[in-house]
Amino acid sequence: MTGLPHPAEIGMRRHYVGEGQAILSVDWDERLVGDPHKGVLHGGVITALLDTACGGAVMAVPEKLESLATLDLRIAYMRPATKGLRVYCRAECYRVTRAIAFTRAVAFHDDPSDAVASAAGSFIVERKAPKA
Repeated sequence: MTGLPHPAEIGMRRHYVGEGQAILSVDWDERLVGDPHKGVLHGGVITALLDTACGGAVMAVPEKLESLATLDLRIAYMRPATKGLRVYCRAECYRVTRAIAFTRAVAFHDDPSDAVASAAGSFIVERKAPKA
């Protein structure tokens, strides 16, 4: 996530990135609240967390990739994130073709089976050119 200003601005943390998987999180922060009456995180923060974790999982596949761009990210919001709690995201890249990588992710507090949101994404990938 080095060099990505948006994750840095919202305080995104990297817990694990490797072998086609990524685990990231965002702490609850009043700056990131979408509904001041309920104090829950803005949906855009959850979207950014899911997208960044999926992209991290793609970049962590064994193939040598140069860059990627989100092609499609479909998100199902299950419930609001709980005020005051950190939101984690676990993502995996489960298939890479010549030009597209496919991911799935879940955002949660303590238990991945009690999701705040889930996502399915596809990313355009550019492979590193072989050295001459």
